[in-house]
Amino acid sequence: MNRRTFLAVGGAAAMGGVAGCLGGNGGGDNGTPANEFDYETITTDGTDVPLAPVTDVYEWYENGEAEFVDARGRAQYDGKRIAGAVWSRAPDGVDDDPVEEWATDTRIVTYCGCPHHLSSQRAASLIDAGYEHAYAIDEGLGGWENNGYPLEGTDVEAERVTYEIRGTASTEYAGEMVTMKQVGVDRREAAPIGDDGSYALQLHYAGSTEDRFRVEAPEYTAEGTLAELTGGVVTA
Repeated sequence: MNRRTFLAVGGAAAMGGVAGCLGGNGGGDNGTPANEFDYETITTDGTDVPLAPVTDVYEWYENGEAEFVDARGRAQYDGKRIAGAVWSRAPDGVDDDPVEEWATDTRIVTYCGCPHHLSSQRAASLIDAGYEHAYAIDEGLGGWENNGYPLEGTDVEAERVTYEIRGTASTEYAGEMVTMKQVGVDRREAAPIGDDGSYALQLHYAGSTEDRFRVEAPEYTAEGTLAELTGGVVTA
């Protein structure tokens, strides 16, 4: 069965046993997913999230065996996304979230571009809400795109540049997330703080280096253009 057929006939079946409120508490016997493929996991907000290889994920896609969730900002989703994916922003989704219509035993694949910081946040909250078969694409959207898999959106053909913003925070916040948001646009990325307090945010962007972005760390907020934020180490 191809993906188009699956989505046509699977929607009605997915209505049985929906999770309802996505902020609820659920998951497997110990709050973790089944992870029936024994994938490597990443622990996000205390929940183990399986990282699925992009080649396996594409097989699920082709066979109509999973639903796909874009965990990034709305502007990024509109610009370029996996064909057929829905938007459900990290960490806890959006108003009238389409995921709420899916049964809790649905296999869900989340993704972002960083490559799995935002997607693991979204997958973790889904697992905690009772969706036991949630996965994040290990290689992120970049891995999907590099393999030539199906994309859609207004900027699919746009030439993007990868920017890296490096910063430091107190080591007491090791393991917590730093987020970067574009000022006035729903575009965001995230990265964890390392044991030494360092972090590195990556942004794949086709806009101007003069556009403004805000870096939000646990102990400070810094704002500037991409040119300014990539010109040195961001700190308090």
